Amino acid sequence: MSNLYKSSDEKVVAGVCAGLARRFDLNVTGLRWVVALVTLFSGLPLLAYAILWTVLKERPTKGVIDV
Repeated sequence: MSNLYKSSDEKVVAGVCAGLARRFDLNVTGLRWVVALVTLFSGLPLLAYAILWTVLKERPTKGVIDV
């Protein structure tokens, strides 16, 4: 998890989904929808989101060129 961060400029709640999407090259909107829909049927994504929110460091991404 050394290169997994929360996003500081693309966040809606805490930046966890944006950080995961950036790290795994996923569509951030699609990931947010999947997390929201799965949370309706199970509390597990909400628990995982809360844990990642507290564990992950915030990465300043505004103006940073990701190479």
